[in-house]
Amino acid sequence: MTEQVKAADATPAADDMAELRERAEKLERQLAALQRETEARLIMAELKTEAQKAGIIDLDGLKLVDSSRLKLNAAGEVEGAAALIAELKRAKPWLFGTTSSSAAAKAPLAQPPRQKLAGEMNDEEYRTARAALLKRRG
Repeated sequence: MTEQVKAADATPAADDMAELRERAEKLERQLAALQRETEARLIMAELKTEAQKAGIIDLDGLKLVDSSRLKLNAAGEVEGAAALIAELKRAKPWLFGTTSSSAAAKAPLAQPPRQKLAGEMNDEEYRTARAALLKRRG
């Protein structure tokens, strides 16, 4: 009789273990799928960045790229994205515009106009400036 009780107790525990293993495998599959999706999004974001740096006109042109060759390295960086975009630019140059040189250049700093010193003026400029100064004072 005690053997029947032990056998009855062992069966639910074995069922629980099988159910836990099944849940663990399901969660591992979901985790692997999420990791693949995250890597794909990271690779696409890096491709978009490199394409914009290269002057792509329309990001829909990235659909022509085989991104399966790109992989993440141990540091989490995408290897070969710049080379792949350079290859696309050589193969399909109409997808890229000319890079603007003015986009990277900075405007010169605004400086107020400097007044000429008396020593830098000729006689006529000095007389005119002196008369204007005396007129403002008086």
